[in-house]
Amino acid sequence: MQLKFNRQKSLRDSMMQKLLKLIVFAGLLILIVFLLEKIDFSKPDKKFNTDITNEIIRLK
Repeated sequence: MQLKFNRQKSLRDSMMQKLLKLIVFAGLLILIVFLLEKIDFSKPDKKFNTDITNEIIRLK
């Protein structure tokens, strides 16, 4: 019968793994923000000036 050898990760290994995941996550987030800035989202050409004072008076 062979015994199973479970080697525990050292503190340095686990911290390096977490740091690497954090760096990858931050890089992906920066890449997503950069790509979203490249997309030209349309915006309205004119401002809408709607008078709603009559509706506010009716609500009171």
